[in-house]
Amino acid sequence: MNETELTMEPSKEFLLKHKGFYFHADLVTPEYIDSLEDFEIRDNDVFVVTYPKSGTVWTQNILSLLYHEGHRDGTENMEIIDRVPWLEYNIHNMDYVHRPSPRLFTTHLPYYLAPRDLRNRRAKVIYVARNPKDVVVSYFHFSKLSVILEITTDFNIFLERFLAGKVVCGSWLDHVRGWSTHRDDFNILFLTFEEMNKDLRGAVLKICKFLGKQLNEKELDTVVEKATFDKMKTDPRANYESTVGNVMERGKGHFLRKGTVGDWKNTMTV
Repeated sequence: MNETELTMEPSKEFLLKHKGFYFHADLVTPEYIDSLEDFEIRDNDVFVVTYPKSGTVWTQNILSLLYHEGHRDGTENMEIIDRVPWLEYNIHNMDYVHRPSPRLFTTHLPYYLAPRDLRNRRAKVIYVARNPKDVVVSYFHFSKLSVILEITTDFNIFLERFLAGKVVCGSWLDHVRGWSTHRDDFNILFLTFEEMNKDLRGAVLKICKFLGKQLNEKELDTVVEKATFDKMKTDPRANYESTVGNVMERGKGHFLRKGTVGDWKNTMTV
């Protein structure tokens, strides 16, 4: 293996490859991932599904605001990661089995590793996709700050790994295409980061219709206002700042960076 090939190979210290998919090596085990195949789904479960850096925290925040009145009115102090926890990365060791309904989950899993029962029940999936150019630029900046990802300061190297699918969550194309191709197997709503950015209120209304949630105008206004990127960035319950020490070097940056469309033009030429 030559020097270029060695540079292209991600470190096994940070990546765990299991069943054709890359996971954070220190946050999960193959046995736990395998156990999720038999994870029992309830009809009123809701799953946010994304490829990394595609609007995950944004959508988590919207769901939290829709389902938790205490989040909307500020009477409950609970973080997003606890309201809409990660299925495959149960870092707070929550009891998902006995969690009261409706359960809200987040996942980066590809369609073929999702719980088998998710295909057979009426649980809802919200899949959010983003322009891969913006994804790779956001992912690159995040990787430079992360303590759970191999730090890559050369964008060209990171881009090559991204295109080769040698990053956490593998190939962007495989992930998006997999869920899209098998959409008929799930009760799924597809959204894009770009449409959420252009018309947040319209996106929230789409989500409400899909979930059967009815809000009055005042409640809807509150959700939209608190789900704006600027508001989230200053809300410690919504911006993952409490987890910074676990996933990022504290003081070097923020989990939420820009939240814009077209930022790739500042790094790439085509």
